[in-house]
Amino acid sequence: MTQTATTPTRPVPGVLPRVALVGVHGFGERHLENLGRLGSEGRLELVTVADPLPPEDGQLPAGVAVFGSLEDLLASGKTPDVVIISTPIQTHAPLALAALAAGANVYLEKPPVASMAQYEEVLAAAKHAGKLVQVGFQSLGSDAIPAIQEVIASGDIGEIRGISATGQWLRTKGYFNRSRWAGKRSLNGTDVVDGVATNALAHAVATGLRLAGARTLADVRRVDTDLYRAHDTESDDTSVVRITTAQETVLTCALTLCAPVQTAPLVTVYGTLGQIAFSYTEDRLDITTAAGTRSRSYGRTDLLENLITARSEEDLLSPLGKTGAYVAVLETIRTASEPTQIDAAHVSWHGDGDNSHPVVHGIESWIQRAALGQATFAELGAPWARAADYPEMEIAGTAVATVQDGTRVRTTSSPRPYLHPVRTLAGTVVSDHVPADHVWHLGVGVAVQDVDGINFWGGRTYTREAGAYVWRKDHGRIVTESAEHSDGKRVEQLGWIGPDGTRILSEQRNWQWSAVGNSAWQLALDFTLEPAGGRTVLLGSPGSNGRSAGGYGGFFWRLPKVSDATIWTAEARGEDAVHGSIAPWLAWSGTFDAGSPAGGNGTEHLGHPATLVFLASPQAQDPWFVRHSGYPGVGLSLAWDAPAAAEPGSPLHRTVRVLVIDGFLATQDIEQLITTLGETA
Repeated sequence: MTQTATTPTRPVPGVLPRVALVGVHGFGERHLENLGRLGSEGRLELVTVADPLPPEDGQLPAGVAVFGSLEDLLASGKTPDVVIISTPIQTHAPLALAALAAGANVYLEKPPVASMAQYEEVLAAAKHAGKLVQVGFQSLGSDAIPAIQEVIASGDIGEIRGISATGQWLRTKGYFNRSRWAGKRSLNGTDVVDGVATNALAHAVATGLRLAGARTLADVRRVDTDLYRAHDTESDDTSVVRITTAQETVLTCALTLCAPVQTAPLVTVYGTLGQIAFSYTEDRLDITTAAGTRSRSYGRTDLLENLITARSEEDLLSPLGKTGAYVAVLETIRTASEPTQIDAAHVSWHGDGDNSHPVVHGIESWIQRAALGQATFAELGAPWARAADYPEMEIAGTAVATVQDGTRVRTTSSPRPYLHPVRTLAGTVVSDHVPADHVWHLGVGVAVQDVDGINFWGGRTYTREAGAYVWRKDHGRIVTESAEHSDGKRVEQLGWIGPDGTRILSEQRNWQWSAVGNSAWQLALDFTLEPAGGRTVLLGSPGSNGRSAGGYGGFFWRLPKVSDATIWTAEARGEDAVHGSIAPWLAWSGTFDAGSPAGGNGTEHLGHPATLVFLASPQAQDPWFVRHSGYPGVGLSLAWDAPAAAEPGSPLHRTVRVLVIDGFLATQDIEQLITTLGETA
């Protein structure tokens, strides 16, 4: 039968596929081992290899021809059935084109190409030649992948909320010194695009894309990159890549080669009823639901075996034609700005010479936050990340708070404007946002979980019907429509928008800030909520919906980790005593930032003492909402056990003041300070 340009060569029964390996060193040695196994099983015949540096004597079976290049191999006149290309990244495309033109199927190591233009060229060449191209994403041969798809289809973990791919590896100087192309974005004008997401942990990205249902270029709607490097290289080694698919699934890849200890990478699928964690290097699944966690290990189909038995591209587990989504990610990284060098103050080096490797301080926590919050390092405010251009609140030239617009916050965290970081005059950070325990906790601001049934708090919604927290598609967003920012004052006009785009509330939010002596400053928040539709709007909470002592909502301040915390009012002391109480002020003091990594050697710094004094609203006797044992946070509850109302002509109005103080204060000091400010203790 005459072969056409669109019909791949089919395996001939009884005839062993003849295979050539281009590149016998590095990962090529793995291919030699696999070829030896398959050859001994009578599955194929290794007939020739090509490498400028010939293999050592005895490394190849008898009778295997050796050439210095693929060009010389093909010029010998005997085209193999399959050519495996395991060479430097920048050579993948030209070698694949040559093998396809000669009439061979191709096994192409990852990344398959170094640009979108190369991808399209190789894809067109394969179609014209009627040949198959398998890409070496070995994880896509795991039997765990169809098992994951079955679990998702069964509804066992509910609806998909997002997917993350996390990898914490370490690479030494020697890793990047092993070849001219390692750690390069380009070499002599030729694209290389080495990097943590495009090479070292490319399997994490490719596997995440497969589980997100993104295989072709059309399956990718948006790619956001946030690229950094601690090594002295051109390429990134610590990055977040966030992919939004055409179906609006978000895949967040948080990856580093600068971890203190190398761990197995994970691809995690988050559902409304549970999650699936896939350790793709171990082919193991951990499926967590309300019934508990069950684990299982799976087998794997070898991609070369898959290629030599395939009759068409549909039979391939990792076909080039279905890696367009991955190449879209690679192309975005290729065309992105150069990775930002991480300041040496945030990096510790371990080992000597070529065995030395960098550790980015606190990278484990930043990876976790990025994955759970679908956020980049810059959005999280990592101290070594690019600084975002947000308005600052300043006192005498010292930045004490940053205004975040919240536009990049994930939908299920109810995007909204807020302040973070908030600092003392000495620079101690006393707020937190996107913490791993509750990624929808956003610094300092206003949030309400039940506004006429819409969640403007983020996370799961507590409902009276369920008697529990449940994931619902009920998240609203608060948008900044205008803002006037001046010295000591900021006036914002905000819109509270439901998930269907309906305006629920209009808010005017006024911030004021000023110094109170040399070691303290005052932040005042005044907000007014007015119904937008000419009817009364009810503002509720888990407490008003039946959860005992769960009346959070309104003003809320999420604190960072605080050791030796003391929480008190004039009449009560301790979390349990002050939670739900009504008092004119509430104080929280302790050592902030204590226990966070000071370096990559596991040491911890002592932190900085600070005190926050929250002054209650004069408009209403709202109970204090206080958490410490589960997470650190303080709020004033608008709806402790019953909804509050914003009525036409009678908007809901609250004013809250907070004193931010360096050092520890006692009750007498606090009351004296309040009196000095003209307040009544």
